[in-house]
Order: sequence, then C-alpha cells, then structure tokens
Amino acid sequence: MADHNAPADHDAEAYQRGAMPIEEQQATWALFGGLTKWGSLAVACALLLLTVWFMPRGGGFIPGFIAAAVLAVAGWWFLREKPQAH
Repeated sequence: MADHNAPADHDAEAYQRGAMPIEEQQATWALFGGLTKWGSLAVACALLLLTVWFMPRGGGFIPGFIAAAVLAVAGWWFLREKPQAH
C-alpha cells in the first residue's frame, strides 16, 4: 500500500523559483505566435481570393487576386514587428 505521508516529489525541495532557463520556451512561443499570425493572414487571403473568384456576378480571378493582394499588404502592414521604444 502507498505511503500517503511521503512527499509527492522528492525533488520538490530542490526547486528554486526563477532559476530554470526558459530561452527554448520563449523561442517556441515566439514561433507559435508568428506561425499563427502569418498563417491566419494567408488563410484569410486565400478565402478572399476564392470567394471573389467564384462569385456568381462580377467575380473572376483578377478581381479576386487584387482583393487578396490588398488584404495581404494591409495585413503585412498591421501585423509586422514594430520597433521597440527604449
């Protein structure tokens, strides 16, 4: 039978808050954020292109491409990395 009075982790006493290096976690989070941000823009551009391309009236590849290009430029403008102040 298990001893319920024993500590759950024998290394719990060795833990020191803030002592663990987190550079890999920061890099992974930055990669995830970038892929999410730019991937969402790519999906939005593709959906706009296809929606305008296959419109019943007035649609076509050229208007869809222009609309998707405008969205891509606007999205790049708003989603790009801003320079850090100080």
